[in-house]
Amino acid sequence: MPTFKIALNFEDGVTRFIDCKDSETVADAAYRQKINVPIDCRDGACGACKSSCESGEFDMGDNYIDDALTQEELKEGFVLTCQMRPKSDCVIGIPASSAVCKTAQTSLTTTIKSVRLASDSTIALTLAGEDINKLSFLPGQYANLQVPGTDAHRAYSFSSMPKDGEVSFLIRNVPGGLMSGYLTGSAKAGDTIVMNGPKGSFYLRDIVRPVMMLAGGTGLAPFTAMLDKVVAAGSSPFPIHLIYGVNNDTDLVDVEKLEAAAKALPNFSYALVVVDANSAQPKKGYVTNHIEDGQLYAGEVDIYLCGPPPMVEAVNQYLRDKAIKPVSFHYEKFAASA
Repeated sequence: MPTFKIALNFEDGVTRFIDCKDSETVADAAYRQKINVPIDCRDGACGACKSSCESGEFDMGDNYIDDALTQEELKEGFVLTCQMRPKSDCVIGIPASSAVCKTAQTSLTTTIKSVRLASDSTIALTLAGEDINKLSFLPGQYANLQVPGTDAHRAYSFSSMPKDGEVSFLIRNVPGGLMSGYLTGSAKAGDTIVMNGPKGSFYLRDIVRPVMMLAGGTGLAPFTAMLDKVVAAGSSPFPIHLIYGVNNDTDLVDVEKLEAAAKALPNFSYALVVVDANSAQPKKGYVTNHIEDGQLYAGEVDIYLCGPPPMVEAVNQYLRDKAIKPVSFHYEKFAASA
């Protein structure tokens, strides 16, 4: 009997994963695993469990009424979890907080496997732990890491998928930053760091059309995790192009991961862009200076963007100026914490 992995994304950003047999409904599977998704009737009559299926295939059957879910809503991706039976792994947006559904984000105690300055502006951190291989997250999501010796947490995107009990992060080296100060100062292999997550609605959806990825600085992190996932799948049915922008040549990190992905995926390409006019890179300026019209496919494209707020605003303005409205545009802004 096939069993599928279902990601439940709650409106407060928490994601929980459940196993669901193809013979049971998502609501029943969630309750079996002690997650109280919104539900009233269980008969497809009230609509209380209406949610959105953002990825995956399923069977809704015909045991529900139009007042609970119209055919138009079904075409738009809405489902009733009390009737939905998965036919593949799925991602479902639940219109309620994790607290209301009486579930909490996963908390793991990990140890530092390695920490190093990948560049003056970027810290590469790898964490290890017995439970990391059991950790489930969507490529692109982030975790909250507790700064050792404090009650403070900082949010960082996973830069890799779990492998061999390890997971990695790219962290901006912020002068005076609490986490940066710890990682560049006293941190050493074997130190304990508590991780909470996964969280976030920025993640790779099913690739059903060309994809453009735009990364600024340590905003590269979620994209290397996404590429891990695509490479593990074996291929991409559509072109994926990534533009990675930084201020200086020395800020470029993990380029070898991009090169490895390009070798593994015939449909993947990337470009490096550096602001510094004296850069050794041929492409200088900003990411928006190097988006080619053909890469936008007249809007028939899914765009993913992760970078600082000015970059997000610049890309939004660029698309408005070009009168391009992509089929989907997912972005995540990040700002440094002192």
